[in-house]
Amino acid sequence: MIGRLRAVTIDCPDASALADFYSELLGLPVTRRVADWARIGDGSSAGIEFQQFSDHRPPAWPDPERPQQVHFDIEVSDIEAAQERVLARGARLLAACEDDPGNLYRVYADPAGHPFCLEFSR
Repeated sequence: MIGRLRAVTIDCPDASALADFYSELLGLPVTRRVADWARIGDGSSAGIEFQQFSDHRPPAWPDPERPQQVHFDIEVSDIEAAQERVLARGARLLAACEDDPGNLYRVYADPAGHPFCLEFSR
């Protein structure tokens, strides 16, 4: 091992707001917040950091001209309940991939436009 992952950092237009979104989505507390930066995590593994960038251009998935930049796969037990909660927090549904019962997921954009998937089983 060369090193240990400390954090994944996501550029976004509003660091505090996106930290709040992922805090609720993942059940991880916001552990630090400054003017243009925030962090969530539980201290037992790598955290997620959000860095404010005023000229942020959100991804336009699946357009290769503006790629996804970062991507989370998040496993959920109840897709309908999870979808309701992420949409209420500002996410947008981009695609529902439900043809293969062994690989069920829905693709969303977070409030800053980064795609993420909610994976589930039936």
